[in-house]
Amino acid sequence: MRALLSGYYGKGNGGDEALLATLVQMLPPHVTPVVLSGNPEETRHRYHVESHNRMAVAPVLQALRSSDIFIWGGGSLIQDVTSTMSPFYYGGLMVLAQKMGLKTVAWAQGIGPLLRPQTRWLAEYSFGHCNTVTVRDRTSAALLADWQIPCVVAPDPVWALQSKPVPGLEDLPAPRVAVTLRNHPQLTEKRLANLTRALVEFQKATQAFILLLPFHKSEDLPIATAIQPQLPDVSQILLLEDPQLLKGVYQGVDMAIGMRLHSLIMAAAEGCRCFALSYDPKVNRLMEELDIPGWDLATLPDDPNVITRTWVQHYHNGIRLSSEQIQSLVDRALIHRHILTNV
Repeated sequence: MRALLSGYYGKGNGGDEALLATLVQMLPPHVTPVVLSGNPEETRHRYHVESHNRMAVAPVLQALRSSDIFIWGGGSLIQDVTSTMSPFYYGGLMVLAQKMGLKTVAWAQGIGPLLRPQTRWLAEYSFGHCNTVTVRDRTSAALLADWQIPCVVAPDPVWALQSKPVPGLEDLPAPRVAVTLRNHPQLTEKRLANLTRALVEFQKATQAFILLLPFHKSEDLPIATAIQPQLPDVSQILLLEDPQLLKGVYQGVDMAIGMRLHSLIMAAAEGCRCFALSYDPKVNRLMEELDIPGWDLATLPDDPNVITRTWVQHYHNGIRLSSEQIQSLVDRALIHRHILTNV
């Protein structure tokens, strides 16, 4: 059986690459994955799979014709806030696969926000004609319930991603704190300056070594590069593209400060204390579900000293997920694998 996998793959985003890595791990052994990617050569090399350019019409059509099942491969693919084209691209592919007679699976989806009537209609239609739908949060499940579309709810599959130790990490000074910030309109110049000042004072108060961990090179690295000179000799930028290594970083980290959803999931899964800086409802959902402290960027305190004190308090007194909680989340995330096996 051949399964065509569609997601935001090959675009340099660590979270989406982690979803792809997990999906490839979870596919039954008799299924051959074929991946639509923004960088097919890199995807072939990293995951040892057949891969085609996601925007090349002829190869995509040929891949559809030669496949038995089509899988929307996880994450916030169906939303119209960051891109109006995204839901039409993914939704259009799903409808095409359905019209061509493939089994179709919407896998580990985080649906919305959907602000436009056209995208809501396309989402309702495409999800409604899937053979199986799994979602990663209760808000997405509630939206599907409003549309009377059955689904299975389970934690994000990346909870179950196998991590790999990062060579040389143990040679860096300890304790360590990982920081992941991304470019976003809510991360204004003033807010970034306040976060940087707070981070400098936090490092002085805790004597922690700061790991600046970009998840998406084009969006995160410039911010990390701007912060690093403010922390000379007590920080380092770690640019890792293998999602299993990204998750492995948190094996050697005591606390994570993160904007990106999967930076927080990976950190929590490895037993780190987490502090969230939310720019998106999906991050708020995770904060609510796991009781992770943090701020919406829109309500970030104007006083860097307040930020520093809050971080220091969490560093010393914050509660990590217990091993039992982590194992429960991993076990429930494996529901996504059971669904694939059943399909």
